[in-house]
Amino acid sequence: MRSPRRSSLPLLDVSHSTLQSRPIRKRDPEQPNLPFDPMPQRVEPCLALLKTTVPLGPDWLYEVKWDGYRLAIHIEQESVSIVTRGGHDWTLRFPSIAAAAKRLGVTTAILDGEAVVLDAEGRSDFGALQRSLGGRGGKRISSESVLYAFDLLYLDGHDLTRTELSVRRQLLEDLVPQSGNGTIRLSKAIELPADDLLAHACQVGLEGIIAKHRNRPYRSGRTGDWLKIKCVQSESFMIVGYEQSGSARGGIGSLLLAGKKGFQ
Repeated sequence: MRSPRRSSLPLLDVSHSTLQSRPIRKRDPEQPNLPFDPMPQRVEPCLALLKTTVPLGPDWLYEVKWDGYRLAIHIEQESVSIVTRGGHDWTLRFPSIAAAAKRLGVTTAILDGEAVVLDAEGRSDFGALQRSLGGRGGKRISSESVLYAFDLLYLDGHDLTRTELSVRRQLLEDLVPQSGNGTIRLSKAIELPADDLLAHACQVGLEGIIAKHRNRPYRSGRTGDWLKIKCVQSESFMIVGYEQSGSARGGIGSLLLAGKKGFQ
């Protein structure tokens, strides 16, 4: 599969196009009369459904599609744990991210994000991330990884998964440092015309973009609330049959493939 063509254009400049947060006052966990939601040990991640076209309209916001490892960062008063998409504890594999999470100054929280290693031009490099962890099946510690946080599922005793994305993002923006050069960074929502954004992302060699519905709660699985549009389109198929080659003895002439249609 060919990689998207890279150009000399600068990477996406989101310094003047990010969503602006309204000032929101965080709850005070020391107030004894406020009810607390129990902090879940694990939240099954919301997954992006692959699409070939960008959804349009004011109900959607757009982000860069990062190419890394999906992680949930669980912050408690005395500890931080880092859980992979598959439910494995990788806290020891990402010590710098765990240390940065402790410095966020929050009592309890669950951040959803992507651990990446960036190349010299600021693009996420999945191969470099794998090498930093010792390759496939490796057990190394990745010291150069950063986390792009894009959702907030729990904060100071509040389960936020039932809250719409626009509110969760405002709280996340208040929590994550805005400098953009720390170990934990905000995956910024970009308010540009969607088609222009995708074209530019592909020109500068990014993997694609993610579209998210602003008004939806956090729902696990591929619900269609989040969509991914890649620069290089691909699909997975199941081999259900084949025909023998008419010219090469013992060879395969063609394959019969089956693929999913929508959610079917």
